[in-house]
Amino acid sequence: MNVADAVTCRLKKEGLNFEILVDCDKAMDFKHGKASLEDALVTEDIFKDIKKGEHASEHDLKKLFGTDNKLEACEIILKSGDVQLTAEYKNKLRETKKRAIIALISRNAVDPKSNIPHPPQRIENAMAEAKVNIEEWKSAEQQVGDIIKKINVIIPIAYELRNIELTIPADVSGKAYPVLKQYSTIANETWNNDGSLTVLVEVPAGLQNELFDKLNGITQGRLESKIIQK
Repeated sequence: MNVADAVTCRLKKEGLNFEILVDCDKAMDFKHGKASLEDALVTEDIFKDIKKGEHASEHDLKKLFGTDNKLEACEIILKSGDVQLTAEYKNKLRETKKRAIIALISRNAVDPKSNIPHPPQRIENAMAEAKVNIEEWKSAEQQVGDIIKKINVIIPIAYELRNIELTIPADVSGKAYPVLKQYSTIANETWNNDGSLTVLVEVPAGLQNELFDKLNGITQGRLESKIIQK
C-alpha cells in the first residue's frame, strides 16, 4: 500500500503518543482477528508525531512496551490503539448495519393490513424517504426500534415486542450482560443479594429464541425467564 493512502493508529501511554501507519481496512480486520499484523502495517516505523516525522525513541519503547522490537511494539499499538477511519470505511460499516436492520425488520415485522412481511426493498425505500441515519457503532438491534418509529409514518408496520423478566446467575452475569444489550432493550435491572442479576427486557419476538439460545449457552441452562406481556 502507498504510504500516502495509509492512516494513523495512535496509542497514548503514560502521556506519550505512539503512532504507526496502517491500512485502514486491514487494520480493523486485524483487530477482529481476520488479518495478520504484516498485512495491516504499511511500515514498521513507530513515531511520536507522524506529521512532524518524529520517531519514538528505543528507550521509550523499551520502558513502556517492555521491548525495543518494533514489530512487537506495533502489535501492541494496533491492538490497543485507535485507528483513524477513512470515510470509505465508515460508509462500509453503515451499509453493513443498514442491511442488518432491513433484514431484522423484514424478519420480525409485518404489514398489519395483510399480516405479510414487508419486502426488503420496500423497507429500504421507506428508510431513504424518512432520511434515516445509520450509526455505524451501534448494533442493528439497538437502532431498529427508533428506525421503525420513523418509517412507520411511511409504511404501516406491526412489530411485536415482548417484555421478559430474566434472572442470570452471579458467576456469569458479567458475560451475559453484553448479550442482553445486543439483543434487547433493558428496561430495569436489579442486582440481588446472592449476586444474581434480574432484568426486565424488551425484545423483538423474532429475536427471542436467539436471545434465549445465547443466554442458555452462557448460563448452562440456569437461566430463569418469565414473559411479562406481548
